[in-house]
Amino acid sequence: MRIWNWNNSLGAPRDFATCCRKRRDRMANGEWFFQICRLSFAICHLKFSLLMALLVAGSLTLSACHKKSAAVPSDPLLEAYDTEQDWNDPQHTIALNYQQAQGKRIFYNNCVWCHADATPAGPSNRSNLTPNPPLLNDGTTLNAISDEFIQNTITLGGSAMGKSAMMPPWGFTLTPEEVRAVIAFARAIAQPPYKPPLRPGPQYSVK
Repeated sequence: MRIWNWNNSLGAPRDFATCCRKRRDRMANGEWFFQICRLSFAICHLKFSLLMALLVAGSLTLSACHKKSAAVPSDPLLEAYDTEQDWNDPQHTIALNYQQAQGKRIFYNNCVWCHADATPAGPSNRSNLTPNPPLLNDGTTLNAISDEFIQNTITLGGSAMGKSAMMPPWGFTLTPEEVRAVIAFARAIAQPPYKPPLRPGPQYSVK
């Protein structure tokens, strides 16, 4: 059986079987092209999915590391400028910042002879004084006294502040910054521990 293909520019008859075979060939060629496009798309999709999976995994890893580092508290002794052994508990070490460390140096150079029971060189002179000066770590006595009052006592001497005349004035020997450093050291080693007041205390009287 033969049919006429009127769309043929030459108007020549075309065999039906040949026409169907060529049509199938063209469709087959198109199917290969379609399959190639699908394969390329699948590869791109796989790469994108892999990239997203890597980004998510990296984000989770960083988040876990951050939480782990945040959960582990830092050791204050490793960050301290200096340390001082607790006078009441040799197993306890107190971390000191820069100002407190400077106060420690000044204390052991000038104040340890009267405000500690022992010195690096041996016994102190505290037991020979009447009344006995308070230990620098005596929080029971010193915690209730304001920084300003202690600074004036150190600077002007005990008599000027209504305290023992055995306390000499240090205002001509120590600078105000050095006096504040000694007070900071006293607050750091105080037992019981010192808690700063909510409001500044008076400068010239305890009450």
